[in-house]
Amino acid sequence: MDYIDILQEMLRYIDANIKEKLSVEKLAARAGFSPYHFCRVFQWEIGYSIMEYVRNRRLAFAASEFNSGRRITDIAIEYGFETYSGFTRAFRRYFSCSPEVYRMHASYDVPKLPVLEKIKQYVSGGIVMEPKMVKKEAVKIAGFALKTTVNGGQNKTEIPKFWMEYLSDGRCKKLHGENFVKSHIEFGACFPENPENGEFVYVIGVEVKDGCEIPGDYHVCVIPEALYAVFSSPPTYEANFSKEIQGTWEYIYSEWFPNSEYEFANGKVDLELYDKNNMGEKENICDIYIPVVKKAR
Repeated sequence: MDYIDILQEMLRYIDANIKEKLSVEKLAARAGFSPYHFCRVFQWEIGYSIMEYVRNRRLAFAASEFNSGRRITDIAIEYGFETYSGFTRAFRRYFSCSPEVYRMHASYDVPKLPVLEKIKQYVSGGIVMEPKMVKKEAVKIAGFALKTTVNGGQNKTEIPKFWMEYLSDGRCKKLHGENFVKSHIEFGACFPENPENGEFVYVIGVEVKDGCEIPGDYHVCVIPEALYAVFSSPPTYEANFSKEIQGTWEYIYSEWFPNSEYEFANGKVDLELYDKNNMGEKENICDIYIPVVKKAR
């Protein structure tokens, strides 16, 4: 199964049915995936949540008809926007101006569909081995949270920035000095996203002791139990660490998932685990935990 070919066909299908009622469930069923797994695959390869991508394409098609002489309200309704005010808000976010200003000063052709490229090299410093399958019980963590979105690759810039600030502004030292800390292994946890807008919460935290009081300035959450496929990034020094982690993620979604008997587990949390004793001058390794279930046959 080649995910790139499947997604390319789905992009063509969306354009061909842009005026129809489309949903995550309908598109996932056509692609042959569970809705949750399809959300993850789509956002990884396309850079937007499914419904945000559909909304943007509808806006693009609508804008291409502004010079037809038809009322903007009628065009908006035809492309699935229930109210003119809702269409205007979405249009401003996408085009940075109102529909009326756009029609006055611009003409627009619908952009061609993106041609998805197959990634040939995933990591620069070594080979990603087959994962270990590990069952982990639920764990309670405390730390700091960031609300971000997959749309436009925003998470890929905001999360590294979040880590840099956490490590340099005193929060890391403060957290690890608290008496409620059970383990100093750090979690980078992605909690389930909203499929409509691609927003999700990313948490940097550590496991906490049972029964300890935790100050209110910390974000406290529970990572549910799950079966994980555990990947280790190739050993590398700090300068290349982020690149190798990103390459490992690309391998997981572009190579391992399509050829495995697993899919992403609905409602679970994926993790990066960082052992503080493995950071610094020597070669670093990041363990990536992907919650999985067997694919339905």
